[in-house]
Amino acid sequence: MKQFQFNDFPNVTGSRVSLRQITDNDIPDLIEISFYDAVRAENVHQAAEMQARINQDCLDGNSIHWGIVDNETNRMVGTCGYYRGLDKGEGELGCVLLPQHYGKGYMTAGMSLAIDFGLHTMGLKRIWAATSLQNGPAIKLLERLGFVKTADVSDDEIEYEWRKNNDL
Repeated sequence: MKQFQFNDFPNVTGSRVSLRQITDNDIPDLIEISFYDAVRAENVHQAAEMQARINQDCLDGNSIHWGIVDNETNRMVGTCGYYRGLDKGEGELGCVLLPQHYGKGYMTAGMSLAIDFGLHTMGLKRIWAATSLQNGPAIKLLERLGFVKTADVSDDEIEYEWRKNNDL
């Protein structure tokens, strides 16, 4: 079922970063964070194939996947998007940041834009995220954004739900 369909890919502009569609020119810079079904790309060809599958998922209305771009340099620093649950009016929010950009606030800015878009443009009723118990930076990011832990999904995975109703 197509839950969300856009005539044009929705780009979102913020003061520090923007969320935009990933192009073929971006793929070489994103190989190390290119994943599909938890499998990481090992080369440009695999990353391009994965991106084509991601783009089809977006066209089918099952997900939305943005590149996070530093507005000052116009360079891609990571990715984020909604990957599951859209058919129920919900969205699992996920993200990956290029290692050289850790600790610089890019993901906080990008995820804030994605949360706002999910709530106000897509009308999502619930936003959640899952991460590993060992991923301390992701846990801190989610808590900083207003997510609260809601479940231990497995021995190593925990789920968080967005609950903050402040400035978004």
